[in-house]
Amino acid sequence: MSDPTPIAADVVWRPRVTVATVVEADGRFLLVEERIRGELVFNQPAGHLEPHESLLDAALRETLEETGWTVELTDLIGIFRWDTADASAQYLRFAFAARPLRHDARRTLDEGIVRALWLTREEIAAQATRLRGPLVLGNIDDWLAGKRYPLDIVHSLLPENRDA
Repeated sequence: MSDPTPIAADVVWRPRVTVATVVEADGRFLLVEERIRGELVFNQPAGHLEPHESLLDAALRETLEETGWTVELTDLIGIFRWDTADASAQYLRFAFAARPLRHDARRTLDEGIVRALWLTREEIAAQATRLRGPLVLGNIDDWLAGKRYPLDIVHSLLPENRDA
């Protein structure tokens, strides 16, 4: 299948590398309600990989910054390639599973985040039109289906990195 938006020969294509964390406790999943282009949408704690940061560190950081939750990563759920419907952005998403450790209710959440909340899979599915993208429910369903890979398949060659 050909790409609907060809890239000029002198342009290097670079998808946006993101991480997301599926955090489950007692049948509920940790989500954020965030304002994106004026709309309130639901997403996992997720965000972009920063320079000089490992994927695991990015997942921990984004979860804390967006929810106030410190978590322990347990598994890699999968690696996902996704384009927005209008092809304005292309993503390479690394989805991780985690268990909650502690919450800092006084922590100021990232700009744009309205709140963090815990919802069941059914409550999330009922909000399908408000999900930021198809990977939100898809990553939860993958986790529920048992798609989990050991974290030691994720490597970083950054200096002084704990997951090298």
